[in-house]
Amino acid sequence: MRETLKKKEGLAMSEGRYQGIPRASIPWFPTIDYKKCVSCGKCVEYCKLGAYSYEETDGEKRPVVVKPNNCVVLCKGCQDICPSKAITHPLRKETINLIRKLLKQKKQ
Repeated sequence: MRETLKKKEGLAMSEGRYQGIPRASIPWFPTIDYKKCVSCGKCVEYCKLGAYSYEETDGEKRPVVVKPNNCVVLCKGCQDICPSKAITHPLRKETINLIRKLLKQKKQ
């Protein structure tokens, strides 16, 4: 099972599913800490699947997560390139355990 998950990491979902599991069942998406965010936009530029967009608040443009389920399960690229460490994702280990549980339920 671990090998299967590792092979699938970073692959985009097809038709809103990840390994046959509805993508909405997997809580994997970025969260932005606006106390740390410097609004550089590197996350928006990095994510080619459109998880992010810009929002204007009080005349200032800042990145926001607009399509959380577009985030590729287990991808943390935006988190890794964020210069202010303002982006976080759920814990990887917990997400993998949840995926395993959902796969088992699917087989039953």
